[in-house]
Amino acid sequence: MSQETLRRVPEQQLERRLGPLDATMIVVGSMIGSGIFITSAESTRLVGAPGWLLAAWALAGLLTITGALCCAELAAMMPKAGGQYVFLREAYGPAWGFLFGWSLFLVIQTGTIAAVAVAFARFTGVLAPWVSSGNYLVGPLRLSEGYAVSLSTEQFVAVALILLLTYTNTRGLKTGQLIQNSFTFTKTAALAGLILAGLLLGWNNASAAHTAAWWDSWANGWDPQVAQPGLQAAGSLALVMLLGRAMTGPLFAQSAWNNVTFTGSEIRDPGRNLPRALLWGCALVVGLYLLANLAYVLTLPLDVMRNPPNSIATATMQAALGPLGTTLMAVAIMISTFGCNNGLILAGARVSYAMAQDRLFFSRAGGLNASRVPAAALLLQGVWAALLTLPRTITTDARTGVVTYGNVYTQLLEYIIPADLVFYALMVGAVIVLRRKSPDAARPYRTPGYPLVPLIYIALASLLVFDLVFLAPSTSGIGFLIVLTGLPVYFLWRKKVSSEQ
Repeated sequence: MSQETLRRVPEQQLERRLGPLDATMIVVGSMIGSGIFITSAESTRLVGAPGWLLAAWALAGLLTITGALCCAELAAMMPKAGGQYVFLREAYGPAWGFLFGWSLFLVIQTGTIAAVAVAFARFTGVLAPWVSSGNYLVGPLRLSEGYAVSLSTEQFVAVALILLLTYTNTRGLKTGQLIQNSFTFTKTAALAGLILAGLLLGWNNASAAHTAAWWDSWANGWDPQVAQPGLQAAGSLALVMLLGRAMTGPLFAQSAWNNVTFTGSEIRDPGRNLPRALLWGCALVVGLYLLANLAYVLTLPLDVMRNPPNSIATATMQAALGPLGTTLMAVAIMISTFGCNNGLILAGARVSYAMAQDRLFFSRAGGLNASRVPAAALLLQGVWAALLTLPRTITTDARTGVVTYGNVYTQLLEYIIPADLVFYALMVGAVIVLRRKSPDAARPYRTPGYPLVPLIYIALASLLVFDLVFLAPSTSGIGFLIVLTGLPVYFLWRKKVSSEQ
């Protein structure tokens, strides 16, 4: 193991209360959020044919499954609070672990929590129209030409959700466990309902499934220069490149499967239960996601898939069940995002807790409350995530002068996706590094197909990162800069620790 690990503070004992079902529910619950109900529209626009849409989701699923097979070995080997942070620290040294934890706190986890909370609020507005991004409690206050802050009723509901779930998780692991299991069962059933409605009731002759051009994007009126303005490629090369970018939404929808490793110190029999939770949970979600996209293809015309009136999921339910379908889907998405955010909040704070135990984060975050949970880390994460819902981007139409406001956290997620993939690839690579670095360490589970499986993941992830960097250099560059801001912070924290020893 790492010789560079800083002296840790005495660790308070987390309780091992989570069984195999609980761990699997964290995997499933953290993965199924808002992405599957929304992102396929953008992916369809980018690739222009139903076959390539399903291919984008299948390739993202391949990355998820191969990544989970590798992560399972590390999780069983090091079942500690912090999960991926610990894996990177032990394989590459504390600086790499810190950069991951810093990025997770700064935007990956908290930005996802904010995005999912706003999705919850947005679909609450379907049932209660006063919840709207344009209904302001505090109007937009300009910070600069491109940014403002505001508090709309939609943002207020998002903040309230984050703070409510943060509070309930401070009351003890049993409370968070109960919420997670209940809502994960419910939203998995809701996703299954969407699939069944689309597959059984949504068939019609105008759907994308009836196009003769399942793989010929050009025959469907697709133009790579329209899909990606300024693209310096044409023909099959352009399609392959845009297929990579179309995987962004599916990867976002399938992300957070690693969150269960953050709770490694709280899972019973982790050498057995962590690998099972990762593999069962990921396989279930990947399968459901592929079926959901097949339901979209069988139900909706291609033009509607590209530009649905609300979301691709609500359009599918409306086509299958009429106006009632929109309401049912809005309720399903609210349930899904509520449960997803609970899982993200429960797991994410454990990384800050582990960093504080290594004296690389605020010391208060390394303590437990009377309920044996890291309440200070939960509170810090909750407050920052709530704040990320408040900034807005400002866009002015050059022709009409109309000003529109977007959400800056959405940009932050786009910035960080390539860097997030790098951290996933480094985690998978840690399996190879630790096989050589610590060959005698106990491994209750070993990655099947080693070393081919980790090499497949690393190769696919590397190609995708290069593709995204080429297609969106500005957003990717900002993402890597966000990560690198952690370097001076790390050395300052380390210097402080050294001076105290």
